[in-house]
Amino acid sequence: MTLRKHFAGFAVTALAAAIPAVAMADVSIYGRAHVSVDYLDDGADYSETNLSSNASRLGFKGDHEINSNLTAFFQIEQEINFGTDSDNTLNTRDTFVGLKGGFGSARMGRFDSPFKGARGPANLFGDQVGDMRNLTRVGNARFDERYDNTLEYTTPDMSGFFAKLGYSVQEGEEADSDADESVMSGSLNYAGSALEAALAYESAEEDTGRGERDGIRVAAAYKITDGFKAVGFYQTVDYTSDAVTDAVQDQLSSDTYGLGAEFKVAENTALKGMWMTRDSDADNFDSDMWVVGVEHKLDKAVRVYANYALVSNDENVNLTPWAQSRSAAPGGTVNEDASGLSVGLRYDF
Repeated sequence: MTLRKHFAGFAVTALAAAIPAVAMADVSIYGRAHVSVDYLDDGADYSETNLSSNASRLGFKGDHEINSNLTAFFQIEQEINFGTDSDNTLNTRDTFVGLKGGFGSARMGRFDSPFKGARGPANLFGDQVGDMRNLTRVGNARFDERYDNTLEYTTPDMSGFFAKLGYSVQEGEEADSDADESVMSGSLNYAGSALEAALAYESAEEDTGRGERDGIRVAAAYKITDGFKAVGFYQTVDYTSDAVTDAVQDQLSSDTYGLGAEFKVAENTALKGMWMTRDSDADNFDSDMWVVGVEHKLDKAVRVYANYALVSNDENVNLTPWAQSRSAAPGGTVNEDASGLSVGLRYDF
């Protein structure tokens, strides 16, 4: 009798342990640990070595097939700071729930806008020193955003073409009946064997947290050979706000463009380089950025890299090549060249 009781207790325990496993069968845990050691120089008083956590993250995602034509899906993703213990160690990244099927997909939550995603084809140094967002995402005119309270529809793939349309019903956490805080963003994309390209438009209304702005973005990557890829990028932004002077509006309205290339010197090793310029409507408010780097993939999950980036500033601007998506982000100095040398490790799991 005692043996039967022990066996029954073991069976109940095993069953209880198995039920959560079954319930979690369609849920996966993923993440990225991305850390670098950087030597950053603002061209004036700051010249220091830093350790930076670069958009590291932890997430949960899954889907559930309702029937052969309809699937529900979700994702919960948080930023993780591997370098410090601070109050903002966890920050919500792309987090959403939606449905997908033959009609395409629809989701709602907080996630990258179609305009933000459109830089992907040309983004050779994402989340690293030299990230293009250091020139495209400037001040209150920036667009590379992850908006709250967003609805988005993505069309089915049509011979490599697909489109995205997103709408943030209000940029802030709570709606204000007397304010127009909406943002509309859309993109037309193509992904083929040799060419990847995107054309995007985004418009933010006047009562959003950063004022009214409109932007157009074009990005493309073309594989000339299996080992050589050329990329190009163009963005124009128009910024208007009654809360600032005409001079500030001119400073934040700009055209940004650039060219780059990636060349495989071995099966798992690539050399990369990019030049970009930001041409502001204001006088003496332009910046140029040059980036070179080498990346080596140890395997599918782990890569190491080294980059050098330089931003040359006009006399009224202080941009740096390290400000975006990194925990080490000291300010720049007006009319000084800012440079960064970075050695990093990225582990995707």
